[in-house]
Amino acid sequence: MTLLEIAVQDVAGARTAIGAGADRLELCQALGVGGLTPSIGTIEQVADAVGGERIAVLVRPRPGGFVYDADEVELVSRDIVAAAARGAGGVVVGALTEAGLVDTEALRRWREAAGDADLVFHRAIDTLEQPETVLESLVEAGVTRILTSGGAVRSLDGAETLARLVEAAEGRLDIMAGGGVTVEAIPTLVAAGVAAIHLSAKRPSTSAAPSGPGGGAPEYDVTDAGIVAAAAAALAGAAR
Repeated sequence: MTLLEIAVQDVAGARTAIGAGADRLELCQALGVGGLTPSIGTIEQVADAVGGERIAVLVRPRPGGFVYDADEVELVSRDIVAAAARGAGGVVVGALTEAGLVDTEALRRWREAAGDADLVFHRAIDTLEQPETVLESLVEAGVTRILTSGGAVRSLDGAETLARLVEAAEGRLDIMAGGGVTVEAIPTLVAAGVAAIHLSAKRPSTSAAPSGPGGGAPEYDVTDAGIVAAAAAALAGAAR
């Protein structure tokens, strides 16, 4: 069975996504920059609301590339320990070397910090020209699933690469399709053999409240129950 994972930023989004048919969540903040580590309060609140085992917490210390210095690796380690201590079922990370390879030493430390939680490697893999070449390194590092678009802007366009990754993984870890996923693309992605589909299912809020000087735009992203439900229905249809 292909699972549905929704990226959410708050407890309201978590309740909406699970209520509309999501199997699990990626919890983060700042989706507009690709996602950053959420606050401890957010992790606790969402775990209380839907159960920590359903949550994979994104642990990304800053926007930008995925080459991290020693201080950043240590920061991620501490955030992983904190997320796991709050009951998170998984943590989502990614690190590369300046040579464009997987940073296996950082992953080793983060695997240890995660304890019993799943270790998920995120779309840092999509910056590589041949993502299949790092699969063995990720397996050896204890990664349990990979979030990838198959190296394309849209997962639909990376479907052939996703299928190759599924074949190469040989069940040793899960391949999850994510990146520009639309409801219409889900049947093709399921046919590629992925274990899960990941999307944000977000829309702008309808808030018209003024933010005040220096507060930025009044709108913010919220989880759309209709998109989640449509994605769940598309998955169910593709499974028939």
